[in-house]
Amino acid sequence: MTPQEIVERCLGLSKAHGTTVLVDETSTANLRWANNALTTNGVMHDRQVTVMATVEDGTGVASGVVARNAVTSEDLEPLVRAAEQAARTNGPAEDARPLVTGDASPDWTEPPALTSASAFTTVAPALGDAFERARSGHRLLFGYVEDVLTTTYLGNSVGLALRHAQPSGHITTTGMSADRSASAWAGQSFLTPSDIDVAGLDAELHRRLTWSERTIALPPGHYDTVLPPSAVADLMIYAYFSMGARDAHEGRTVFATPGQGTRVGDRLSPHPVSLWSDPVAPGLESAPFALARASSSVQSVFDNGLPLQRTEWISDGRLSALMHTRHAADITGLPVTPGIENLGMTVAEGSGTVDDLAAQVEDGLLLTCLWYIREVDPQRLLLTGLTRDGVYQVRNGEVTGAVNNFRFNESPVELLERFTQAGATGPAFGRELGEFFPRTAMPALRVPDFNMSSVSQAS
Repeated sequence: MTPQEIVERCLGLSKAHGTTVLVDETSTANLRWANNALTTNGVMHDRQVTVMATVEDGTGVASGVVARNAVTSEDLEPLVRAAEQAARTNGPAEDARPLVTGDASPDWTEPPALTSASAFTTVAPALGDAFERARSGHRLLFGYVEDVLTTTYLGNSVGLALRHAQPSGHITTTGMSADRSASAWAGQSFLTPSDIDVAGLDAELHRRLTWSERTIALPPGHYDTVLPPSAVADLMIYAYFSMGARDAHEGRTVFATPGQGTRVGDRLSPHPVSLWSDPVAPGLESAPFALARASSSVQSVFDNGLPLQRTEWISDGRLSALMHTRHAADITGLPVTPGIENLGMTVAEGSGTVDDLAAQVEDGLLLTCLWYIREVDPQRLLLTGLTRDGVYQVRNGEVTGAVNNFRFNESPVELLERFTQAGATGPAFGRELGEFFPRTAMPALRVPDFNMSSVSQAS
């Protein structure tokens, strides 16, 4: 069955008062390499069908959501009945709202987007060239590239029929010295594999491994630190994931006011910072309508299909919006601003590259990326984590060598107040969260007192 037929069949089988069906068709191709040679490759296809049923009784509207993979035509009726039974078992849903109405989108009848091993026609030869350079330079290359295309079909019992094809490719590669005593990392997200800059990634690995030929031991402390876009992306994604309006209104996050309420309108930075999401941002395109496969404090299955538009979460340094479902908006009195699957940050006064920022540091550090980030205190959004694959000492604007790794303790919200310089915004791929949230654009930041709380033995 086609995805469209699955949606229509599930809606036809439903005996619930309201039904929403999501069909996700995911096509994936990948390559893996180690020790300067390709090792494995694969092509996969997955289908997931999610059915949300709503039932009404004298106490309200209840919902039930059931999702299953590898669904065949014989599985559809049991799936629909399971969702209906879940709805009857559950109590009234506090986020219940009328289903989103609308017509079929122009591309509704189009088939799912597919990838294949041929997607890497230009990537594989470029990797071969990189392997040859690494061998001649006594380096080792390891890595993984994945081209993912997920096409989602959304239909409901009030006539809505929407389709969205989402590319989510990424490449990560690690370079190591021949004796494996030094390592460096680089990564990139992409819309199509032809966008991958294998030579550029390899050149950056080579440069950083050259810096690592001299090593310096440094103690923990507060350092004048340049964070590259990768590190900034991971920190800002954590901030974004904490921007639930309901959670803030109930006093559970850094965006809460004392008592009950949110900090919308408060100044978070003295700089002209904008943190935004935009489903049509070039190179970061994402679904232009809400997709929720479960309800939570930041999303509602009842909001499936709501149109999305550019939202500034922080505007000119002030918190201007939080993630609002229709239910949360009724509670806070603020506009409905659902989450969007991309994130960008710009600083109006920002310019230059990571190297330009490092060139102005008299005595400090240049990071590669962050890793194993965990939340310590939600009231401050205090995070802890590790540096990884290259921390470099900077003296008088020049990198003088590699230093040991650190554990850090910092809040991305507090960093917005304390950073002193920002680079120009460009594509960024977070080492920690990029695989799960790849569509980000960030500047490099210079933070004069970044807290390296202890030395780490991680490599």
